[in-house]
Amino acid sequence: QVQLVESGGGLVQAGGSLRLSCAASGRTFSRNAMGWFRQAPGKEREFVATISWNSVYTAYADSVKGRFIISRDNANNMVYLQMNSLKPEDTAVYYCAASRTSTWRAEEYDYWGQGTQVTVSS
Repeated sequence: QVQLVESGGGLVQAGGSLRLSCAASGRTFSRNAMGWFRQAPGKEREFVATISWNSVYTAYADSVKGRFIISRDNANNMVYLQMNSLKPEDTAVYYCAASRTSTWRAEEYDYWGQGTQVTVSS
């Protein structure tokens, strides 16, 4: 069992940066791959980034590649999403999720946080 709590969302101007954090509890955290997803109003949830349990493998959606960085700190049960050069189209609720494998498929993630709102103004 893994519990996830996101934080760090907020309002930022286009071109700015935010760092999202995801605090995880549960003894199996360090063995889970982690992912970030987002959902904008009226749209389906979409993949943003994923990281393997040992941080060796990362993958990003094309829309954020080169701007966002996913990282993790297994010693402190934390996952991060550094978001740079933010655009209005990045506005969404961002969710942290845990899976047995690094994947872009939302259905393969077993545990989800409650989400944190990111709003980028133009």
